[in-house]
Amino acid sequence: MTNAFARAFSRRHTLALAAAAGFAATMSSTVPALASDWEPNKPVEMVIMAGSGGGADRLARLFQAIIQEEKLSKMPLIPVNKGGGSGAEALRYMVDKAGDPHIIMATLNSYYTTPLRSDIGVDIEEFTPLARMALDTFVLWVNADSGITTLDEYVAAVKAADGTFKMGGTGSGQEDSLVTAMMEREFGLKFTYVPFNGGGAVAKAAVGGHIDSTVNNPSEAMGFYKAGKMLPIAAFTSERIPSLPDVPTMAELGHELEYTMQRSFVAAPGMPAEAASYYISMLETLSNSERWQTYMADNALQGDFLAGEELQAYFLAERQKHADLLGSMSN
Repeated sequence: MTNAFARAFSRRHTLALAAAAGFAATMSSTVPALASDWEPNKPVEMVIMAGSGGGADRLARLFQAIIQEEKLSKMPLIPVNKGGGSGAEALRYMVDKAGDPHIIMATLNSYYTTPLRSDIGVDIEEFTPLARMALDTFVLWVNADSGITTLDEYVAAVKAADGTFKMGGTGSGQEDSLVTAMMEREFGLKFTYVPFNGGGAVAKAAVGGHIDSTVNNPSEAMGFYKAGKMLPIAAFTSERIPSLPDVPTMAELGHELEYTMQRSFVAAPGMPAEAASYYISMLETLSNSERWQTYMADNALQGDFLAGEELQAYFLAERQKHADLLGSMSN
């Protein structure tokens, strides 16, 4: 495997919105002045293009909590999971909401891969880029009772299983399956890939012994790790993760395997510029908050804040990288 290849890689909702409208009246009038004069005049939908319990869901709900606690918006943000079809449900929903200034979406790498793999009539270049909050990392995990403690032991166990070793991850063709494919190519392995609706379900399955390993984001497995139920084997990062200082990187172990997942926000196509400016300013304030910075450090999140056209350029470059990766997997 070449270095270039390795580098290349949610009737209840309506009720919730109605209830949230009552909450809006309780928000303080001390909301910070933002760059735009525009501001929402009703609750804002925060679409999450993944199921509940995984990294994307956890982070979107954390963002919602920080926005509320820091009084960054007079109107509440209402998380709505739309993870069907590996995020296709969310993407199509956003297209149907073109021009709506009261809806934003929390994204992950299926923002690129789902339109590349399925003809859903979505071009992400038409969406309104808002802000990249962080890059999430990936770690190879096993059940702490597996007896596996090193990468060499792991590779040997997978080979000995002769195709029956179960790797759990989010839906096929999404981030976890891409990392799994990278490992298959690098080590000459064959897994039985078991897809789940979200990273939270994957981690629980590993702890329950229903699968043999995962490549969960640290935030999805950290609680189980601290409880002594999961063990990290290696990180798919360029440098060791500060919150997991004893875990070697794949590169340290002689394998140029690195992959990250963007945690960003976009808006529907055609969002008015003044609304986009409002959300970008709000999200930048959130990004600089002490609570978010602490969370990033504790959960192995990396990356700088990106917004607007700079973010769009990043999205399009990453889409091409993922197109190349998916293409190489099909050959």
